[in-house]
This record gives sequence, structure tokens and C-alpha cells, in this order.
Amino acid sequence: MPAELVLQRLTKIFRGRGKPVVAVDHVDLEVGKGELLTLLGPSGCGKTTTLRMVGGFEIPTEGEIYLGGQRITHLPPQRRPTATVFQSYGLFPHMTVFENVAFGLKVRHLPRAEIRRRVHEVLQLVGLEGLEDRPPGKLSGGQQQRVALARVLVIRPQVLLFDEPLSNLDAKLRVETREHIRRIQKELGITSLYVTHDQAEAMAISDRIVVMNRGQIQQVGTPQEIYLRPANAFVADFIGRASFLQGKVVAKIGEETEVELNNGVRLMIPYSFAFSPGEKVKVVVRPEGVDLVDPQEACDLVGTVVLAQLTGALAHYRIMLDSQETVEVEVLGALEKGLLAPGTQVGLRLHLKNLHLLPA
Repeated sequence: MPAELVLQRLTKIFRGRGKPVVAVDHVDLEVGKGELLTLLGPSGCGKTTTLRMVGGFEIPTEGEIYLGGQRITHLPPQRRPTATVFQSYGLFPHMTVFENVAFGLKVRHLPRAEIRRRVHEVLQLVGLEGLEDRPPGKLSGGQQQRVALARVLVIRPQVLLFDEPLSNLDAKLRVETREHIRRIQKELGITSLYVTHDQAEAMAISDRIVVMNRGQIQQVGTPQEIYLRPANAFVADFIGRASFLQGKVVAKIGEETEVELNNGVRLMIPYSFAFSPGEKVKVVVRPEGVDLVDPQEACDLVGTVVLAQLTGALAHYRIMLDSQETVEVEVLGALEKGLLAPGTQVGLRLHLKNLHLLPA
């Protein structure tokens, strides 16, 4: 996939009266043509500042930005072939849906017939045909966000930037609107850079995810790669839920690594990364990669339920092991099986293929 957008050692330092703040720290990144790449991380990790530098709303302290092979590092926003969908819809309340979407085309002095044709095309694309004459105040939050999306799509930008566009929507509307965004992005094949702090949103919408922390990239990969093979403990803990068991490598046997946990239990983990015997490691355990069984049955670990929560179709448990480490477990069909009470002793059967090793 050829690179459409390239960031080279991109850095942003905010200087004020106090100590300078490094918001983005020498970021190197490529976004492929037609790709939807998501910048994901906690508040203050640098994802929005990175997006703003691409859009021209912040000037880098160091580094370069290339779009379609052209250097755009210091171009003002209006001279860049980019368009941004912001958190706040930014719609003009005194204008109709049609007038809001047409605004950018009128500023560019396109012929009236061309404006009408392109506006109707994009409203049909985002599923808002028939609402042309309504003011934004008469629309739902999801519909208003789609108007904001239509307003930037109609000017046909080379790269589309999304700055946490679903933050103001409730949970159900977030899911519906992100499905609209993904469908439209795929249909148009438009290169997109998307910013969010919502892991589920990033997993659902992205071709690739960039996990950031403290201004630096922690890992770049597909949603599956990021989830199943996190590069470090921060990524493992930030993407979904994860438990960490301390251990050390006993031996490498073919494509498997034998690990001894702190409580003396040994596991054969199908993982071929080059850990040396005696090296301390963390075993990453995902909550869906554990089966709870009767402690008298064959199992890998035994523990005690210290937390039990019903979250709809799932039951979430926290299990305390005799090593004083805890393991988070999610069980489907809890309503049928019944919720285990705190204090219940259980056996844990680990899905060894789902385990992942990290250096301690």
C-alpha cells in the first residue's frame, strides 16, 4: 500500500512560563492511500496534537509532514488538501442542512448547479436525503454528526481527519455512527486519520491502530495484532482488559516456551520469541482466555472469587490466586449459569494459545 501521508520525526513542544511540555516526541508514521489509521491513547498522549499538526492547526517544533509526496509542514490549513471532522459539530444553526453542507462549495465559488448536484450526492451517501430543508436543531446527535461529515466530504479532500467525532454521542449512536463512517470511508477509498481514546471504537473502525503514550508511539499494527500481540505492558493493559502473571522462562522447546509462575505452576506456552532460560517475564492473560471450572477438575490455577459483576450477557470476575496475583475473567451466559459469589473457590483453565509473553 503506497504511503499517502508521511510524518517524519514530528515533534511538538509547548513552551510557557513553566517547564516545556513535549506533547509529540519524534513521531515517524506512514498512512497508506485509502487507509483508515487510528491514533489511540489516553488523554495527553499526543494524538490530537499530531492530528492538529497534520491539519495545519499546530506548527511542528521539529519534523516534516508530506502529503502525496508534497511537503506541507508549514502550509496554513486552507492551503492543505485536508478536512477535519471535529468533536463539536460546528454547524451553523441558522442554516438548513443543505446550506451547511453547501457552505464550503459556495466559498470556493462553484456553479450553483454543481453545488446542488454534489450536495445531493453526499447527503445520499451519508443517509440524510430528504432532510435538506431542516435546521440542525431539529436533528438527532447522530444526524448532526453526519451533516458535519457530509460538509467535509463534499469538498473532496485528499485526506480526512477525525478528531474524536463521536465523543458527544450516547453509546448506541456511537456504534451506529461509526458504522456509517467506516462504510463511507471504504466506499470512497479516502485516506483517513482518526483520533479516539475509545479502544472498542478503534478496534471496530481501523485498518491499523497507532497506540500512543506520552507523545511517543508504543505500537503500530492491525487491531488483531495490537490485541493478541501487544508490544509492551502499556499496550496490553490499554487495549481491552489484561492480567499479568510474573514468571521466569525455564526452557525453549521447539515452538513452545516453558514458563514457571511465581506459585511454582509451569505452563507450556506456544510462543517462539527469543526469551532465554532464567529470564523473568510477564504472562499476559486476556479475560476471555480463561475458563472457570470446578477446582477439583484438571486446571492450571486455583483461586478465589473476590469480585463478581454482571454486565448484561457477560459476568466479570476477579480471581485472587495463592500468589496474591489477580486474574480478570469474563464468562458468557452468566444468567443461565448463575453468578458466582465472592469467596467461591474456582479452577482456572487457561487457553494457552491466547497467552502472550512480555519481558518483565
